[in-house]
Amino acid sequence: MPDPKPLVLILGGTADAIRIATDLVATAKYRVLTSLAGKVKSPKPIPGETRVGGFGGAAGLESFLLQNNVAAVVDATHPFAAQMSANARAACDATRIPRLQIRRPEWPRHPADRWVEVDTVAEAATRLPALGRRAFLTVGLSELDPFRDRADLWCLVRVVDTPAAPLLNGPHLTIAARGPFHEADERILLETHKIDVLVTKHAGGDATYGKLKAARDLGIPVLMIRRPPAEPGDTGLPEEAVAWVEKQAGLCPDPRRG
Repeated sequence: MPDPKPLVLILGGTADAIRIATDLVATAKYRVLTSLAGKVKSPKPIPGETRVGGFGGAAGLESFLLQNNVAAVVDATHPFAAQMSANARAACDATRIPRLQIRRPEWPRHPADRWVEVDTVAEAATRLPALGRRAFLTVGLSELDPFRDRADLWCLVRVVDTPAAPLLNGPHLTIAARGPFHEADERILLETHKIDVLVTKHAGGDATYGKLKAARDLGIPVLMIRRPPAEPGDTGLPEEAVAWVEKQAGLCPDPRRG
């Protein structure tokens, strides 16, 4: 017999997504399916069901929602996964399925922080030489192109999985590690590699805030890439997701009825 409980689709393999899946499964009121992009070789265990891979754009996601009778969507993707969030909004608007976009709090800026805020990774790469020559890059595997051929910089690159080939053509060192990262360890990393500039995205949350505290204490400037705006519609914190689902999942009209 098929499980009659409403199906909640969670987008993203983030710590926020894992927390939300854990909380929803604990209620025993919903089927919980978390969709992972497949960029990480060994994702952390997630309660409920999981799927891996894309949907084929907004149209593909729309078809998936209808075919699987999804009752509600929680977009807990990375704050910089702008295209996926746009696809989720378009698909949910078309199907009239409720959607919540999780917006974790931004990092607080301390008076002692030496942040230089930019809009894109490419702009950060352009600004780098004026701030330092030994850069710690924590922008993600897919955002390294602007740094790939920079022979004027030495880069420490942190990614989740060990790459099969060098990530940059210029001088660099790659380390594979998965957060959370603590301030004391981040300070040792910065000092050991003589880092004089940090490049990061304004992702927010606690798991990677330690590097900013360490950079502050060491007087290291930070090239901070601004977070893209949220999609129109409901937004909330991770801890608000269950209450939102409780309110919405049972009220979702059948999108096939028009």
